[in-house]
Amino acid sequence: MMRISKPKELLKLFLAFVLFFSFSNARGALLEEEGVSSLHFLLPDVVTWKIPESPQDYFPEILFEYINGAAEIYLSYDFKELTVGQYEKGDSNASLIIEIYDMGTEINSFGIYSAERFPDSQFISLGSQGYLEEETLNFIVGKYYVKLLCFDSGEDSADFLKLFSQEVVKRVKDKGTLPPALAFFPKQGLVRNSEKFILRNFMGYSFLHSGYLANYKLEDLEFDCFLMEGENADDAQSMLKKYLKKKRKQSVEEISAGFRIKDRYYHNIYLARVENYLCGVMKIKDESLEIGDKYFGMLIESLK
Repeated sequence: MMRISKPKELLKLFLAFVLFFSFSNARGALLEEEGVSSLHFLLPDVVTWKIPESPQDYFPEILFEYINGAAEIYLSYDFKELTVGQYEKGDSNASLIIEIYDMGTEINSFGIYSAERFPDSQFISLGSQGYLEEETLNFIVGKYYVKLLCFDSGEDSADFLKLFSQEVVKRVKDKGTLPPALAFFPKQGLVRNSEKFILRNFMGYSFLHSGYLANYKLEDLEFDCFLMEGENADDAQSMLKKYLKKKRKQSVEEISAGFRIKDRYYHNIYLARVENYLCGVMKIKDESLEIGDKYFGMLIESLK
């Protein structure tokens, strides 16, 4: 055991700690100033796999250089940083690319993930959720959206993808969960894993934000249920008033639970405010109003 008894030794130790933390803070500031990602600590260190070149780092202003044509949707979810690591397996021709996107918050991470997944994907238990398709694996953990691609690995692709993914998950402290608001959606007829989160411009309106959308199918009838989470009850009421004002030239009927709006694109839309939420059902055709009434009531009861 190390024993320190002399004042000079204590002073030296204190100064060493001060220098260490000063260096760490200065280095962090320098990395940020030079545009170097802070995500490198999430890149796995896997036996026999090496990164022959330094990871590539991207920030909002240059994201298009890596995913030109798709950058806008990531930016719409307040994308923060991306680091890309390219691995090679020393004893074969196998290679793997890992992309780690810092989306700032858990909900934004789910948002971009939900925009790219499909309900019929092969979902696996990884992080909050993930899915595996041939030589790709995408998943979310905490505020991170992680995408992996494996090449020239044959039947081992899935094993390599899972190995790297699990190593990333281990390195994330706050692993997060799927959004609690998803539990409000009625289960009957819900197309599993169809839920999406849309941060802004919900239904195409700039004043509608923080929207959740879920697809439903009952025999030949397909429709959607939705939620919008206001910052508080006043914010939700403001969104409701602005939306009704936009729809004033269309048929707006006040019903016992809220409003039913005849829309040229979404057929019949049901809409109500419950505390700080707006909720509703849309794409209900005239011959299916009973279904619309039923699911509208179920959604309201769930929120209450």
